Order: sequence, then C-alpha cells, then structure tokens
Amino acid sequence: MTGHLHEECGVFGIFAPDTQNVASTAYYALFALQHRGQESSGIVVNRDGVFSAYKDVGLVNDVFTAERLERLGEGEMAIGHVRYSTTGGGGRENAQPIVVNHLKGNMALAHNGNITNSYELRGELENEGSIFHTSSDTEVVSYIITKERVKRRSIEEAVIAAMDRLKGAYSLVVMSPTKLIAVRDEHGFRPLCFGQRKDGAYVVASESCALDAVEAKLIREVEPGEVVVFSKDGVKSDRTHCGKERRLCAFEYLYIARPDSVIEGCSVHEARRRAGILLAKQNKIAADIVIGVPDSGLDAAFGYAEESGIPYGIGFIKNKYIGRTFIAPVQKAREDKVRIKLNVLKAVVEGKRVILVDDSIVRGTTSGRIVKLLREAGAKEVHMLSSAPPFLNPCYYGTDIDSRENLIACHHTRKEIAEIIGADSVGYLSVDSIGELTQGKCKGFCRACFDGNYPTEIPKQTCKNRFERPISENPKFQKK
Repeated sequence: MTGHLHEECGVFGIFAPDTQNVASTAYYALFALQHRGQESSGIVVNRDGVFSAYKDVGLVNDVFTAERLERLGEGEMAIGHVRYSTTGGGGRENAQPIVVNHLKGNMALAHNGNITNSYELRGELENEGSIFHTSSDTEVVSYIITKERVKRRSIEEAVIAAMDRLKGAYSLVVMSPTKLIAVRDEHGFRPLCFGQRKDGAYVVASESCALDAVEAKLIREVEPGEVVVFSKDGVKSDRTHCGKERRLCAFEYLYIARPDSVIEGCSVHEARRRAGILLAKQNKIAADIVIGVPDSGLDAAFGYAEESGIPYGIGFIKNKYIGRTFIAPVQKAREDKVRIKLNVLKAVVEGKRVILVDDSIVRGTTSGRIVKLLREAGAKEVHMLSSAPPFLNPCYYGTDIDSRENLIACHHTRKEIAEIIGADSVGYLSVDSIGELTQGKCKGFCRACFDGNYPTEIPKQTCKNRFERPISENPKFQKK
C-alpha cells in the first residue's frame, strides 16, 4: 500500500445506430477515465457480431497507437476499460475487457468493483472443470454469466440470473453480438451512467466526464440493481434486483471521481468544496494561507478558505507529465517521488502559517513527505487537514485497503500522527458529515472504511492476490 488510496477501474460502452469509428470513441472516453486506473487498458469492437479486441499494460495513449485503433476497425458497438487492480495482479493477462466465446456466441465484459464472494464462486467453478486464465474476479463474473447464458433465451436474462449469485460491488458493461448491457450491483457501490449523442448513439460510462468527452448528453444514472439493455429495439430496463439500500462509495466524491463529473445528480467539484466548508467549521485554525494538495485536495482547500476567510493560495506546482501512479525503480527514487511530482512555491508559503488540505491520510508516508517539502520551503507552521474521515477499516468493494495493518489512524492518536508526519496539528472531516456532501441528492453512502458498518457480509478471503495460489489447496474445495 502506498501513501494514498489507489483508484477503481473505469468502464465504457457505445451502441451506435450504424457502423462508425466506435474504437476512436472508446479511446477518447478512456482518456477521460484514465484517472480511475493506469495499469492497463483495452477496447473490444463489435462489427456485425464479430469481435476485434486489443488490450495491454499501460496508459491509454501508450496502449493504443493510431495503427492499433485502425486495426480494430469500425463497428456498431464497442466497450473499453482502464484498470487498477484490486483483485489479482496488474499483468497483461488481467487486462480487460474479457472476451468469451461460448455455445451461443461471443460476449465481452468490463468490470469496475470487487466481487466479495469471488473466491467461493471460483472454487465451485474449478471443481466443475472450469479453467481460468487470469487471477482477477472479473473472469469469475464472465463464467457465471456464460453458464447462465447457455441455459437462457437472451443475454439479459443470463445477466439478471447471474446477479443472484454475485455479491459485492460491480458496475458492468456487457456486450453480446447484438446488444450492449449496463449493470449495477444492488447497492450501487460504484457509479455508472448513460447518455446519448446527437447521432443517436447511446454511451455508458463510469463517470459523466467520459460522456462529455464524446459529446454525449447525460440521461441518468443506472439505478442500483438495474439492468439496462441497448439494442436495435431501443432501450429496455429490468429492475428485478432493485430495492436494496443505496450505498454509493463516499470516496467517489472525496477522491476517485473527476471534479467535472456529476454523480447521482451532484457535481463532484461541489461535493469536495462542501467537504472543505464542513472541514473549516469543524477545524478552526489560526493561519495565514490555505493550500491544497493537487489535484483532489484543491476543491476542498478552496471550500475551507471560503468558509474560514483565510486566503486561498496555490502552494504546489504539479508535474503534469506524471499521473497518479509513478514507477520508481529503486528505493531512493521511491522516497523522492513526491518531490518529483510536486514542487513548492516558496514565495507563497515562506514564513507563513499554512493549512494544508488533502483528500485523505491513509498510511501517512506521503503526507509526511509533503509536510517536509513545506518545511524546507520556509513554512512557519503546517496544519494538515483531511477532507475525509480517518480510515479505520478495510474496503472490500474496490479500493486497495485490504487490512488495517497500514492504516495510520488505527494505531495512533491525532497528536501522534501529527508528530509522525511532522505537522503542527492534524484534523479530519467527521464521519457524520459524509451525508451532507451532496445536500441530499445522493440517497445513501457506503462509509464502512470510516465507521465499519458494512452493507454486505464480510468476505472470508480478502487478500488482493488470493487467486495467485491454487484454490485446490483450500480443503473446502478438495474433492473427496
């Protein structure tokens, strides 16, 4: 685990009324979703039921050259994916979308989330003779849907039946030879929305910023538990699995989503600004300037300054050529990666009492290095504030906190954390404030990582790399 949380994944799909360059559309959309995952990316194009696919490790513009996009060709449908691994490793074999050839045709699938009962499901499937090529839970999802598809009349019936067996978080885009399907788990842990372009094409994406990138107008969110089917017959919805309590991940607003996205009718930028306002009300500090850690701490810092009356300043310049992930080949480089990503504007902070706002304090390592940069630039005081509550519990729904071991707030008081990271004080947003971020537009949050109230049963196998060892070694799945 690094100093910050890692993101989820991003999914995209397009259903066009005619044959067109859907690969390029998916490419631009994945660019807009790149913040959700930088390990790998992939696109599958559907032309008259024939699938063309390409995926690899790397950023979108590294994986897809102009030549590769041209090879994918035109089509009526396409789906795409950007990945950060929360189950399974980050190698090419785990890149998505996954393509399956089965008795009744082809299927391609892209997944955002984490299936909490994937270990048990995979054990059952392997005992039945299924052969897995990846160590991700997405392949488990593809097997479950495929098994149902062989028995049922349509792909949507197979998806609806598969939902009876899948537990946890999943926003899916599924493509058959003739249909595009958007699916969201019954609690709606991960966002998923759809819209339409002027040419009539429907698009589905994890965030509305991807719709903006391809000139599509947002229609609405896919409801928790809903299955939306796009086909030549139009748009159909099945709500068999709707009705459970909504539990959108609170961290989508606080960190994961892009600030220009709209989720559940609420601007992400406005939610973060409101977090800063609430943070100022709960943490009154005498200071000369408020600065934010780029990029997700900036909106909250602006809100804090707005409420407190303390001037807002730009304290850091971010290297725009380094994304949220950065490969540091040796230990010394890993220790200096914050300095490579961020540089302090000395003229802004020198001799001043600084309030530093970031989206979270997870392990404390990154926070300590950022505070050190400010000290070296001459800051008189540094008060570190988190626009998220303290992280106290593992997440089983798609972020990479799989244990309490590395969570600094689990083992230290605020005073101790301040001493560890070199700050004069440390403060957090209160857990009760989460419900106020959207002013009632979002009807329910998952905040289990803050308060331990999990909406589903806690999985027994939680290690990120649980599929790297043969399941046959588990006595539960050994045949007698």
